[in-house]
Amino acid sequence: MKNNPFENTANAFALQSDTELKKSHFIFSTMGRQWLVDIGSKLTMTALQWKLPVKGLIKKTIFSQFCGGTTVEECMPVVERMYDKGVSSILDYSVEGKESEADFDAVVQKKLSLIKGAAAHEALPFEVVKPTGIGRFYIWQQITEGKTLTTQEQQEWERIVARVDLLCKTANEYQVGILFDGEETWMQDAADSLIRDMMLKYNKTQAIIVNTVQCYRKDRLDYITALYEDARENNFIVGAKIVRGAYMEKERERAAKMGYESPICDDKPATDAMFNSVMRFILDRLEVIKLFIGTHNEQSTLEAMQILKEKGIPPSSKDVWFGQLYGMSDNLTYNLAALGHDVFKILPFGPVADVMPYLIRRAQENTSVAGQMGRELALIKKEMKRRGI
Repeated sequence: MKNNPFENTANAFALQSDTELKKSHFIFSTMGRQWLVDIGSKLTMTALQWKLPVKGLIKKTIFSQFCGGTTVEECMPVVERMYDKGVSSILDYSVEGKESEADFDAVVQKKLSLIKGAAAHEALPFEVVKPTGIGRFYIWQQITEGKTLTTQEQQEWERIVARVDLLCKTANEYQVGILFDGEETWMQDAADSLIRDMMLKYNKTQAIIVNTVQCYRKDRLDYITALYEDARENNFIVGAKIVRGAYMEKERERAAKMGYESPICDDKPATDAMFNSVMRFILDRLEVIKLFIGTHNEQSTLEAMQILKEKGIPPSSKDVWFGQLYGMSDNLTYNLAALGHDVFKILPFGPVADVMPYLIRRAQENTSVAGQMGRELALIKKEMKRRGI
């Protein structure tokens, strides 16, 4: 595209006051320095563990930048403001690290409540679920590796399957899409297989069940090709959210330590090539696969828009959604919406102390993405200059 629509900062930051824009400038300036992120993360977690009075400061800074609130009720004004600009939301209860069966059941109940609540709001078309948030990582890994389970482990696995099925059945009943997160390769095959079974069961005419495809994996074009053939043969619709991926360092370290070939693409250009190949493959097969493009990458977004234009597919077809995280890449989100595309923000929420591990992981991931913080800062500075502040 000759004119880059994502340079329009008036659209991008229309919902931010001057004060909020200055706060964003401060946060992204800080996040651009890895050493500050590392020190700040450790100090924050220590302060919370010691029950020091820091929650108010956290809530006013990094929490308000990347989270909608501590409760659904706190999130709804944010959801409604974004929807006025054509941007849908996915409420993500971002509490991590729970390991007991009672915790898993509690997460399922929370997700069921969110699905039912979303059904009453046009602005909330989807819900999101992390597989290891509803079942022990160890069990997913045992299934992926083809290990024989003990009687107790088999019962645990059956409870996981029942939880997933209950969530999918409820999503189908309430007509709210459910997006399953992608995780580490050594547990992902079990999730891929189970989510495929849910697609077969519930995706008869539309993509209610959506799996995440982490395109920094070398095998993901093969995976999506096989899933497409499976769907054609067995008459179901595939929901695929494509992302670049979130566990690169961990994947490479484990592969090196255990002496197997890394499943991750060798470098950023190879990852970009895989992402774009998977995206093009799906855009040629929208009758079978519905696409959710989860990216902060402008070039991939522009390419997808160009392909849709060439194919004569209207922006609001509901076959292709674009998504970004709340608090980031607003230049993509709001300019896509202004052009009529289906777009959503993932809007994390939850108690401040419980959500901090998620926020710290997000900050560390973002500082490792080459150029991301610099791009955010440049756009904020451009808008501040336009406003004269």
